[in-house]
Amino acid sequence: MKQKITVNIRETGKRTIKLEAAAIEGLEAFVNDDFEQTVNLVAQCRGRVVVTGIGKSAVIAQKIVATFNSTGTPALFMHAADAIHGDLGMITPDDVVLCISKSGESPEVKVLVPLLKNMGNTLIAMVGKMDSYLAQSAHFVLNTSVAQEACPNNLAPTSSTTAQLVMGDALAVCLIELKGFTAEDFARFHPGGTLGKKLYLRVGDLSRLHQIPKVKLKSTLREVIVEISSKMLGVTGVVNDKGGLEGIITDGDLRRMLEKNMDASGVIAEDIMSRNPKTIGHDELAVNALELMRAYDITQLLVMNGDQYHGIIHLHDLIREGII
Repeated sequence: MKQKITVNIRETGKRTIKLEAAAIEGLEAFVNDDFEQTVNLVAQCRGRVVVTGIGKSAVIAQKIVATFNSTGTPALFMHAADAIHGDLGMITPDDVVLCISKSGESPEVKVLVPLLKNMGNTLIAMVGKMDSYLAQSAHFVLNTSVAQEACPNNLAPTSSTTAQLVMGDALAVCLIELKGFTAEDFARFHPGGTLGKKLYLRVGDLSRLHQIPKVKLKSTLREVIVEISSKMLGVTGVVNDKGGLEGIITDGDLRRMLEKNMDASGVIAEDIMSRNPKTIGHDELAVNALELMRAYDITQLLVMNGDQYHGIIHLHDLIREGII
């Protein structure tokens, strides 16, 4: 009968995190001349960064490719095993190749490296052994050596793959700054999902989906109620005879008026409106509208196009688009 093993799960979890954190901290010493030259080489590359690896390193390679592509550095993944069975054809003369391997001695890597060198492409190694075949063969070396894997047997790639991932991020962030890659650039590559919407969706894109509720200063209470009800936004803007914005009336303003037992027979919009309403420009990012609503604890903003009243953006618009 197999003996039951007792494990302190919390301590094991904490030890794993500490070991991997130490591996990351140790990378700082490896940000050297080769690292700097690699960043400059990739930044000036007229082709793409072809990232390759085998096993767990191949998984890290795919993540690095995804990060590069999303931050303005064209990249593609090539599995080291598939490369020697036809995928070498994806490499063009202007490409730079980044080969990732912990040992630098994998059979697939040892077959691939001379083929890459014969093609004339610059080879960058991200490797955990500086005396390995890969490290000795590459033009530039990114050292991702770790003192110990988090695996209790010091075998399964854990600390080493974390180090590879972080080194890839360090490259990507340096390239972002070197290329002047902006939030607007990022938005162009991320048009879908919540992240993309936060970076490109404008207030006017949402407000134009609604009719524009508005009444004049002298509009009767009945006209105000009809306008708010028919436009179904719980609010209306109040404009003067020239169309300039004077104030806002919400359904809350109507309730408060009724609570005061006012004589409603002669009430006009001007009597119950709130002056100096909170507004936002139609070309502002929708996420900025959310920040204003949160700051003032309100659920809608009047949208302006210059000095012209342009409509309403409501909290529900932001919820519907997944901005929140």
